Order: sequence, then C-alpha cells, then structure tokens
Amino acid sequence: MKQIYLDYAASTPLDPEILEVMLPYLKSNYFNPSADYNAAREVAQSLAKARSEVAGILGVKTGEIVFTAGGSEANNLAIKGVMDAYPEAKVLFSAIEHDSLLIPASRYAHDSIKVDHFGRIDLEDLRAKLDDSVVLISVMYCSNEVGTIEPLRQIAAILKAERVARSRRGNRLPLLMHSDACQAANYLDLHVNRLGVDLMTLNGSKMYGPKQSGVLFVKSGVNLRPLIEGGGQEFGLRSGTENVAGAIGFAAALTKAQALRETESRRLCELRDHFISRLQSDFNNININGSLRQRLPNNVHVTFPNQDNERLLYGLDAAGIMAAAGSACSAAKNTPSHVLAAMGFSEEYAHASLRFSLGRQTLKVDINRTLLVLKTLIT
Repeated sequence: MKQIYLDYAASTPLDPEILEVMLPYLKSNYFNPSADYNAAREVAQSLAKARSEVAGILGVKTGEIVFTAGGSEANNLAIKGVMDAYPEAKVLFSAIEHDSLLIPASRYAHDSIKVDHFGRIDLEDLRAKLDDSVVLISVMYCSNEVGTIEPLRQIAAILKAERVARSRRGNRLPLLMHSDACQAANYLDLHVNRLGVDLMTLNGSKMYGPKQSGVLFVKSGVNLRPLIEGGGQEFGLRSGTENVAGAIGFAAALTKAQALRETESRRLCELRDHFISRLQSDFNNININGSLRQRLPNNVHVTFPNQDNERLLYGLDAAGIMAAAGSACSAAKNTPSHVLAAMGFSEEYAHASLRFSLGRQTLKVDINRTLLVLKTLIT
C-alpha cells in the first residue's frame, strides 16, 4: 500500500539535492568557521556565500541575515529581541499566529488583532489598537493552518502613515513590522522591500531543507537584544558555533524553492482546486475554511459537520494517508484550534476539521485515493 503524505505544512522531506550540498560540511569540511587556519577559513567563506544567497533572494544586505535553529527560534528572537530592548512598549499580533510567537509575546504588554471569518486580519481593528505605546506588530505572511495569505503590503502602508503621524507628535518610539513567513517560501515573493517588513522569519524544514535551520531577517538599524550570548556569532545576535551544514542547506533549499515557486504553485493550485471541487460535490454540507481567493496553493482545510477529526485521521492513517487536524504543535498538545476560534468557529467545529497540505510529491491519483478513503469513513 502506497503511503500518501498530505502534511507538508508540518514538515517537508529533505530534498536529495540539498542533502548532497550539505554532506561535505557534515563529513570532511567540519571545521569551526571561527578557527584561524585555511580549512576553517574556507568553511567560513562557504557560510558567507550561503548568507549572500539568502540575502539576494530577500533583497537585503548580508549583515541583515541571522541564521537560527528554525522558525521558532527566529520568532522568539524577533519578539523577545525587540521587546527586551523596549520593555515599556507594547506588541500587537494577529490572533492566528503560531504558538512560537503567541507565547513569547504574551509575556510583554500586548494585544491581539482580530481576523475575519476567512482568517484575514481586520485592518480597522489594527488601526484602532495602534496607539503610541506600540513598538512591534507581528502578522504572519500566510496561515499554516487555513492557508489564508495576509495583506502585508496594506499593513505596511498603515504603519508607514502612522510613523509619519508619530513623528509630528514627537513620539520617537520605533514602529516595527515582523512577519512569520515560514509557509511562504515555496509559493510567494519574499522581497522584503516590496512587503514592507522590518523583520521576517523563515524555516528550512518547510521548504525541503534541513530541520533546525532558519533565518531571521533583521533590517539595519533595528535595536534587537540577543537571546543567546557568548561568542558573538551572527553579528552578536545568536552566539554559538554555526551550523554550517544547516545554513548551506537552508540557502540551497530557499534558492530552489524560489526558482520553482511559479511552476509549482500553478501545479498545486490545479490539484488543490480539484480536491476542493470533489469535496464539495462528493460530501454534503462541508465547509472549506480560509480565503478561497487569497490562499496558499497547497492548502485544503475542510470541516465535515458532525464528524470527529481524530477518528477520521486514524482511519486515513490506517489506509496509509497522512493528514492533520491543524498545526502539528496544537495537535501534540491535543488542544482545539485557536485559529478557528479566532475566526469565529466553535470548539465542536474545530473538532470536525482536517487540514490537507500538498507538496512536490503529491499527484492527482493521491488526491483521488484520499477522496475514496474519506467516503468510506464518512457515513
């Protein structure tokens, strides 16, 4: 029985080409890039090249790229780094953020921004809560759960106008924008000037790169306190011997993801729309959650009323099909989706919902077999 993996939002397989790029730095070129001999200096040059490749894709300077051990660390560095530098200030974040952002942000003065029934941020609520004490706004680029793409450029325009107004009022507190873009790298433009962000999180394990690899873009001039102090690596923002293989794998994975994003997005949009169309025709009263227009190409989030998603997941798993009830972190804690709650849905509704996320290995035959298995499970 062929296994069908439909949980690419949780983790992607390591691309064999990326593994090949990494292997020399796991085996022979294992030297500490801070050491003072030729072999180590060559490794340092490779690390610098990887940083330059990432910077080129984001349209930034190399000194604005900080390698981290994944998206959660990058989110923590963004939130704690800014808020520790401005401890009397406030952070705003969308109500559907990942826990790696919600939990650290909740330790500071904070408020959450409402989202609508489709998971799109309420811009009027943002304006209403944007008082003179706010130093940081964090809105994810796209939802890891329901796939909705957020209007980052519109948010950036609101913040730009507010900065001008603050300057006229004599308020010198910075107003910074962070975005968790972990789900975006395979499908969306990452050029930070076009997006208007000051900080941005990326995660290698979501784009066929190595786990525990990530990046935080930090715009020049942003005052950020480090989480890890010691050796001064990563421009003093992330001390510790660099994970050279992880950084090189991350850069290669990001480069490939961005090179493939247009063709792969078109392919997955066709599969996604086929999946949604068949769900709507084959099952009664289902609901597709998230925006149907502003949506990631690989996301299908569906609610089957009066069904139990845990039972459905077990049935799918028994048939060799891997899907999810929501984010992997929420599933591990067995808690109902805070994302669906923020969108106005009940706990009962959340417990009847499944997320299918497609990827490079997904074929139409996999979607059709999944539909057949679902028909046997839903009576």
